[in-house]
Amino acid sequence: MELPPILRFLIVGQLRREFILTQGGKAFLDLQGGSLLYAASGASVWDTGIGLLSRVGENYPHEWLDQIESKGFDSRGIHILPDALDQRSFYAHTDFDTCHTDNPVSHFARLGLPFPKSLLGYTNQEAKLENRFSTSPITMRINDIPSDYLDASAAHLCPLDLVSHTMLPSALRQGNISTITVDPSPSYMDPTFWNDMPGLLKGISAFLPSEDKLLSLFQGRTTDLWEMAEALASYGCEIIVIKRGMRGQLLYDHTNRTRWIIPAYPARVVDPTGAGDTFCGGFLAGYHSTYNPLEGVLAGNIAASLKVEGTGPFYGMDTLPGLAVARLDALRAMVRKV
Repeated sequence: MELPPILRFLIVGQLRREFILTQGGKAFLDLQGGSLLYAASGASVWDTGIGLLSRVGENYPHEWLDQIESKGFDSRGIHILPDALDQRSFYAHTDFDTCHTDNPVSHFARLGLPFPKSLLGYTNQEAKLENRFSTSPITMRINDIPSDYLDASAAHLCPLDLVSHTMLPSALRQGNISTITVDPSPSYMDPTFWNDMPGLLKGISAFLPSEDKLLSLFQGRTTDLWEMAEALASYGCEIIVIKRGMRGQLLYDHTNRTRWIIPAYPARVVDPTGAGDTFCGGFLAGYHSTYNPLEGVLAGNIAASLKVEGTGPFYGMDTLPGLAVARLDALRAMVRKV
């Protein structure tokens, strides 16, 4: 019997049932997806030994769990709850930087496509502001973590509720996990949660928000992205990476007081769904291997470039050997220090 790989990384996130309309007008209905799988696939471009932590309803297709295991991921941390959950997500891409997550009826009508019965009653729950003390069935619990998962050395927290993001880092640090990265949820990247930021960021290795989330959090304070990065880093986070979609990333390294502009690798974009999460997984693996934040951003950038060329979280895992390394070498010459 083949032994599982040594656990190096822990990815915590959501599993979803995705309904995607691409810019080219193609519909992909009820696909396996979610931030957990995109981030895990991004990390797998560069390394192995990835454990997954999530919660799903009893109506989540069990054959999808088998597929996750077949891709080489450790899925023992995926907990199946006794109740059914609505874990649908809808994405309509009208251009490569614009994604709509509401009103699916209007988007199917715009494209002249029949509306799927499996989307009836859909509402976007992920974008709503949360109560800072509220929990839900998919809020992670400390006892969800298999004890040997704490033997990993690095972890990434995908967008989750504030309770999960506040509670999990201290629990993870009780083991061997010293590198923790966080991608914040839009549900708390709002000025009303400003005073929660210091507690969230203290001791985090890297904070990986999108530009839109940062602009939302800093409403009325500043519109300068570098000022935002410095302000957040002052709360005890070493690295701030601002994801800007097709414009690449901004990197602020607080330890060395350096700023970098990294363009997106010029990939052939087919479906950008999950690119930000894929970037985060690639960043985790790249940073963990070098402890150089710029190399982490480059690794995340390339992982995302592979994913956007097709649909589904596993697309970037099936590319030609050597392609990621070749793209990484090409991208390294494009970065700019400011």
